[in-house]
Formats: sequence, structure tokens, C-alpha cells
Amino acid sequence: MRPVVLIDAVGLTPRQVGKDTPAMFALAQEGASAPMPAILPAVTCSAQATLLTGKLPTEHGAVGNGWFDRETFDIALWRQSNALVRGKKLYELAKERDPSFTCAKIFWWWNMGAAVDWSITPRPYYPADGRKIPAVYGSPSAYPQWLEARLGAFPFFDFWGPKSSLASSRWLAEAAIATLEHYRPTLTMVYLPHLDYDHQRFGPNDPRSKRALFELDALVHKVASAAEKAGAATVIVSEYGLEDVTTPVHVNHALRAEGLLAVRETPDGELLDPFASKAFAVADHQVAHVYTKDPQSTAAARTVLEKLAGVERVLGTEEKRAAGLDHPRAGDLVAVAQRGNWFTYYYWLDDERAPDFARTVDIHRKPGYDPCELFLDPHLARPTLRVARRLAQKKLGMRYLMDVIGLDARIVRGSHGRVPDDPQDGPVFLCSKSWKHCGGEPERSRVAMTSVCERVLALLAGDPR
Repeated sequence: MRPVVLIDAVGLTPRQVGKDTPAMFALAQEGASAPMPAILPAVTCSAQATLLTGKLPTEHGAVGNGWFDRETFDIALWRQSNALVRGKKLYELAKERDPSFTCAKIFWWWNMGAAVDWSITPRPYYPADGRKIPAVYGSPSAYPQWLEARLGAFPFFDFWGPKSSLASSRWLAEAAIATLEHYRPTLTMVYLPHLDYDHQRFGPNDPRSKRALFELDALVHKVASAAEKAGAATVIVSEYGLEDVTTPVHVNHALRAEGLLAVRETPDGELLDPFASKAFAVADHQVAHVYTKDPQSTAAARTVLEKLAGVERVLGTEEKRAAGLDHPRAGDLVAVAQRGNWFTYYYWLDDERAPDFARTVDIHRKPGYDPCELFLDPHLARPTLRVARRLAQKKLGMRYLMDVIGLDARIVRGSHGRVPDDPQDGPVFLCSKSWKHCGGEPERSRVAMTSVCERVLALLAGDPR
């Protein structure tokens, strides 16, 4: 099989491949390039599941970055089990076609338990005393140990949170190059996330986001050069494009105001109560899954959502089916934001009653996505001093709360999730080889996200079509 390096350049769009990205532009000119229309929702876990299986959320079940479990009544985001995605994945299909096939999966999602030869993914330790210890998980266990011995510890706090930066993408790019040179996998998959951070912080058109784009191009050039040296083709995909936003929409506030959402009072603030609620939203960027108790609650919630400023449309059963989002994990209703708007998970009406985790980086306890975790609270007089104090408490073995995240969602300037109005602002497909080597010319000059799995398989097989 022909070796392939598959790069997930998060947030990259066709419009951005040009003078600001000379390496990727040259690769596109020499090989193949096309817009890749986004799926709904245009978010990481859903898009990656589609890229890996060639299926839509209706079939693979990854209806977002998380969802409400109707049996346990838990809201879970950012789960990593490969078994949560239904259908055969790219690396499973490749192994069936050629038993000698090998794969390295570097920080792509759905990584734990994946049928690959080498994997590494973020996985902190959570001791009983409430601490969070940064760590990675990998298989076999010697693989992440080898990488960290060679490259240093993975810069966990540069991967998510206020410190998120180029350092995480740089480490992952170096990990891909080292893996390619040492293990020589047939397929090397690597995730480069940092462009997404500045696009969410500042919006995709801000000069700081343009700088991040240039930095991404330099990393892609390094990885693609290593791929060429190893005789591998390079494929670059993205999951979505981001758009400028100005307005947070508090869906759960609206549902609570109509008596549909209930909370539980605790010593550490209010908690969303799914058992007592008639309707609540699991917000995910510009898409919100709204779960309801019964048909009457569904009708009441739809009325609230359709009147709420910033909501573009509300999907019921038929609309979800048409959008490829009709799956039991999906909300009874799915709200999609208008351009320039995005959905918060906030359900408390008074910030004094916000739960303790609201002001921390806590991607698993929050019942929805929180991009404010990318910022230190600008209302703190000395945020870095507070961080230093909390770290000192940690080193002394004291209990502490890293309460440095703000609750003013207006600080966020970029988001995604809705299908963009123009495919030039959505995800992109690039390949160092011509179309005849990667599945043939795309229909109407656009590569369907559902076709990527087969296109990479064709490239692996050296298919001359």
C-alpha cells in the first residue's frame, strides 16, 4: 500500500488557502483541492466520525461533541471511546483490504480503543482529592512514553484553556514526523488544533488569526516534507470553518423563563436538573440539542425557540432526517443559530448562583460547550497572580479552585456549527496527488465529507482511477 499522512487542520477553509498559506497553496496547485461542504452539526466529534466512516450522524451516532443519555440522564461531552461511533472506520476498512496495513492515530478524536497500531490522546488523571493531573493515554503504552522521552511532555495547558497556543500543534506535528520516521505507518493521522483557538478568541479575520494561519502553514510544510521524504502522500482536511460572531444566545435562559428548565440548589451553586426539567438544551457552538419530557413539552419548547432572537431554524423529526441528524442521541428539537450568533450552555439567571465549575476549565462537568475557557476572566484585576496563587496551593497539597474563567460570553468572537452560507468558508480537502489517485474528480468541484474515507482508501491502494 502507498503510505499516506492525513492531517486534520482544524478550522482551515478553502478561502484561506492562498498567499497567507504558501505551502498549502503549492500542495493544492500540484495535487488536488476542493471545498468540502460541512455536515450538520459542523463540530469536531461529528465531522471526524463522518470523515472516518463516510456516514452522516444519522448512521454513526456522533450527533455532536456530546449529548444527553436518555437512560442514565447524564450529559456527557468529549467522550473518547471509539465504540461510540457506529460503522467501520477508515483504519478498519484498510486493514480488511490489506492485513499488512498499519496506522498511527495522533490526537484525532474517538481514539481510545481504536483498532490502530499506535495511538496517543489527551487523558488527565483525576485523583480522589479533586486534583486534575495532565497526562496522555496511548496504545501500546510504550508509544506515548517514547514520544514524551523524545519530545518532552505534551504541553497539555497549551492544548485547551486560556494558555492554548501553537505549542500544542507544534508538539503534535513533531510527534507525527518522529512516528513517520521511526515506525513508518501506512497511515499517519495527526490533529493540528491551534488555528481554531485564535479563530474562536478573535474571529477568523483578526490579524492574530491570520498569524495563526501562517504558523499552521509552516507546520504543515514540515509534516508534508517528512511525508514526501518517506514516500507518503499528504492529505489535508478540516472539520469546519469558523465565522465572526458578536452575540451569545442563552437558550436555557429562555427555556427556564417559561418554566421548562429546572435546577437543583446546591452549596456550590445551581445545577441543571434533567430529571425535573421538561426541556433543556445541550449547547454546542452554533447548534443546540434540546431534550424534552413529552410531546407537550416539545411543542412548548419549539414555541420558545422559534421566538428567540438569534435562532435561525428549529429542526423537528422530519427536518432532522433531511439534515442527516435523525438519531436517538439527538435532541427532540435541534436549534441552529443565525449567522453571527452562537449558543451558551448557561442556565443560571444570577451569576452569584453559577455552579463552581462555571469559572473553571472543566469540559466534562459543564452541560454544554464553553468557549470562554479560552480566556482568562478580563474582570479579574490580576489574573496571572490568581493563577500563580492557585498553583502554589496545588503544590502545597491544598484544595483549590482554578476559578479564572469569566461568565461574560460576549468576549467570544468566532464560532462554528451551522452550515456556512458559502462553501468557501467551510471545510476543505487538499491532496498532494492528483484526483485520479484519490478517488476521482469530485462532483460539482466539491468533495463530500462522506467521500473522504473512500478517497483515502483509494490513495492507500494506489488506485489509478
